[in-house]
Amino acid sequence: MPELTCSRCGTTRDGFERPPFPGAIGQRVQAELCQVCWGDWLKQQTMLINHYGLNVMDPQARQFLIKNMSSFLFKAGDGADIDTTKQGTITH
Repeated sequence: MPELTCSRCGTTRDGFERPPFPGAIGQRVQAELCQVCWGDWLKQQTMLINHYGLNVMDPQARQFLIKNMSSFLFKAGDGADIDTTKQGTITH
């Protein structure tokens, strides 16, 4: 595994041999993030899916997750905090 200094945590750790996600965001993850921070995102993603009852086959749900992935990993835009008043919906 190639080592890199992660742009999220600042630690030098193992990166990725290939993008862990498709498209431009996957390329950015490969270039900038360590596997530990990606694992943190996967836990956060699971929490969001379960909390909001998301169907990952729904394009709106996928967009919601991608927006939150970008926010979580790259501090870009607003991510969804777990808001128990919105359980079962991704509408803000």
